[in-house]
Amino acid sequence: MSNIVAFLVLAVVYYAGEFVGTKSKAWIPSCFVTACLFLIGYWTFFPKDIVELAGLGAPLGGTLAVMLCITHMGTIISIKQLLEQWKVIVITLAGLAGMVAFCWFICIPLVGRDFVIAGLPPLTGGIVAATVMQQAAAEKGLIAASVLAIAMYVMQGFAGYPLTAVMLKKEGKKLLAAFRSGEVEVAAAGEVDSSAGNMKVEESKKKKLIPPVPDKYSTTAFILLKLMISAYIASLLGKWTGLSQAVWALIVGIAFTEIGFLDKDSLNKANSYGFLMYVLMIYVFSGLKDATPAMLAEIVGPMVLIIIIGVAGMALTSIIAGKILGVSWNMAFAVSLTALYGFPPNYILTQEAVKALAETPEEHDYLIGKMLPMMIVGGFITVTITSVIIAGVFANMF
Repeated sequence: MSNIVAFLVLAVVYYAGEFVGTKSKAWIPSCFVTACLFLIGYWTFFPKDIVELAGLGAPLGGTLAVMLCITHMGTIISIKQLLEQWKVIVITLAGLAGMVAFCWFICIPLVGRDFVIAGLPPLTGGIVAATVMQQAAAEKGLIAASVLAIAMYVMQGFAGYPLTAVMLKKEGKKLLAAFRSGEVEVAAAGEVDSSAGNMKVEESKKKKLIPPVPDKYSTTAFILLKLMISAYIASLLGKWTGLSQAVWALIVGIAFTEIGFLDKDSLNKANSYGFLMYVLMIYVFSGLKDATPAMLAEIVGPMVLIIIIGVAGMALTSIIAGKILGVSWNMAFAVSLTALYGFPPNYILTQEAVKALAETPEEHDYLIGKMLPMMIVGGFITVTITSVIIAGVFANMF
């Protein structure tokens, strides 16, 4: 397969997912459809290196796109919004605790201790946890358990995508009903960190430490340069502190936007967001190349059981925590579900739900401001931080 054909095939597959997501008004998430098509493709005619052939593999599809997109997330979330998300942290931790407890006490008698130890950390997070458990199981000669760890990582999104889409749409409808009835002031949309609507007025009145650059000099290249400087600083902080550079990218993005170094909604201002998110999502889906039919047949029973029991435990404890903290059960469950996919699907799913529900720019901004910060923070707590800790503990349990 040539480079051009590889890129063409991936573009068709990705757009097919977007089309179905839009046509179904997000009831069938684009992430779910695209993941299914990737899986079918790898089982039929996709070469294993199709993403690399298309030029969308590492480092562009990996580190560079991740760091640019996460830093960009910081340019659309304010410090005020971030500090308000302490409830999300409590809810996601409660959800993960419920997942671990349910799997430990219910799944071990049913599927065996080794499978639960190998599969649970990847279910609570991302590729780092999956890799740690895969290597730990392989070193002990537990081949089936090592396969389960990777399969869990590549397959858990199939449960997370549709569940999250339903929760976000339910929450969005409830928020819009209050917004349209006048229970929420229209001016509240100005609190949303967005380049549209009232936020423009608010930002223009707020003085920055670093004054804005005239528009004629604020080119795509200049905005990307500032984002890359910020991402580089985040990578250095990651090395010095031991905390994930992705977490630092979000923090640096927020801080540098507050002082005026970074533009609000940077990648969209640079007309680059859509392409970079496309590159990043294609790279994420390339992880499905290792999910062969034989692999899935061997461990599908234990994997499905662990996912069902784990998600049930997560739902129960996160909803209880949300009830105590005054967060709707829809949103409490949604932020906990970010453990099943993390970033960028959490961003894509939120945008997709908002796009399906909002009828005006003000409604769009209001919904984004209410739901996106919670989903972004939830993803970082589950995938980027907590899952790595859980994997470190579980790796020593074989």
